[in-house]
Amino acid sequence: MNKNDFPIPDEVTRVTETLKKAGFYSYLVGGCVRDMLLQKKPKDWDITTNAHPDQIQELFEETYYNNDFGTVGVVFEEVEDLTVKVIEVTPYRKEGTYSDGRRPDEVKFGVSLEDDLARRDFTVNAIAFDLDKGHVVDPYKGQEDITLKQLKAVGNPDERFKEDALRMMRAIRLGAELGFSIEQKTFEAITNDSQLLDKISAERIRDEFTKAIMSTQPMEALLHMKHTGLLKYVLPELLEGTDTEQNHSHIYTVFEHLLRSVQHAADKDFPLEVRLSALFHDIGKPHSRRTAESGAYTFYGHEVIGSRVTRTALQRLRFSKDIVENVVNLVRWHMFFSDPDKITLSAVRRMIVNVGEENIWNLLNVRKCDRIGSGRPKEQPFRFRKYQSMVEEALRDPISVGSLKITGGEVMDVTRENPGRRIGNMLHALLEEVLDDPSRNTTEYLHKRVTELSELSDNELTELGKQGKEKREEAEEKEIQELR
Repeated sequence: MNKNDFPIPDEVTRVTETLKKAGFYSYLVGGCVRDMLLQKKPKDWDITTNAHPDQIQELFEETYYNNDFGTVGVVFEEVEDLTVKVIEVTPYRKEGTYSDGRRPDEVKFGVSLEDDLARRDFTVNAIAFDLDKGHVVDPYKGQEDITLKQLKAVGNPDERFKEDALRMMRAIRLGAELGFSIEQKTFEAITNDSQLLDKISAERIRDEFTKAIMSTQPMEALLHMKHTGLLKYVLPELLEGTDTEQNHSHIYTVFEHLLRSVQHAADKDFPLEVRLSALFHDIGKPHSRRTAESGAYTFYGHEVIGSRVTRTALQRLRFSKDIVENVVNLVRWHMFFSDPDKITLSAVRRMIVNVGEENIWNLLNVRKCDRIGSGRPKEQPFRFRKYQSMVEEALRDPISVGSLKITGGEVMDVTRENPGRRIGNMLHALLEEVLDDPSRNTTEYLHKRVTELSELSDNELTELGKQGKEKREEAEEKEIQELR
């Protein structure tokens, strides 16, 4: 591997050169080396060195150090664009036993590079690269496994997973991200040690689960979780649909349908909340399934039950409050677009209130995932065009009295009149003027004009109001035709 084949950030070379000038060794290590070998742009740059944490900090102006593993963050600030970049530098380290299955009881700094690589998770992450010499250190044949596109634990896989059980989730996540298989002995060790995941915090599991769902192959990741037994400790609710058969529009069990739905969300590169909603949208079906007299299954109310199950699962995994609420709402209302003949514009407006303007398109995308995940042909294009036009229509600024910079209550305050037809006619008369000249839609003008309108007779107001209403309907119809 030639360092000139890859664009190395200036900050990285500044760190390695500074360490070298101070008499220390330094290597790129871990995921960045793996990604370089895969001809991918690394997301993060990690450096390992024989310097101790205090020695690293002495070499750089701005650093932070707040963990038990010796990692020092070297901070670089770019004055022009006000960006901050952090390069993490970790001393060679050798770890003791993991009595709790989560963290080492003892960490020694400044040992050998070989000892440092020996404590890493997978061979593809146990490769070091000397930027200065262009030399690769690969004692566990990680380059060979990259060529084979397989994930293999460093040394004894059972020992690696007993050291940190989250590595089992990481294997599945990396496999989904990289398109790698999991080597047989490593896969068998995950299956045998799956119960160790119960020791890992919900937050750490959530992070790996999220990365798996956001990969290009979430369906494969979830199937691996199921086959190894990990899913029981991540999302047991999903397992309940494994043998739940469906009928009518579905040809798969609930479990497979949900996996195919989230895979479609990944294929379309939808955001996390849509992917989670696609995965959870029918999760209430096992609890709601009933057998009708005809012998067919029914799932009445599964969206309501599913929203409750979703909330429990996401809260257990410590997802943020915003993500929980948005996904719960999308699951609760995902049936809305299932019958296009019964959807009215007023119903769309109410749905926007239910899920929020920012989520209405996500709801439509969940519907797409549901449809494709059912195994049936794609949704007819004309139906989605209808859905989209109705959503666009409902989202636009309404041409109605509600758009005026004065309310019915304010009209009554100004005119000292009681609620009634006169107030409505005044509002429609004001609307007619605003349609002619939008610049009149100001609080000052409308309050002044209301005072003048209050002096008109009932008949005169009725006529003005009628003209305003007719103009509003004409304008609305014109915009609706353009949308559709």
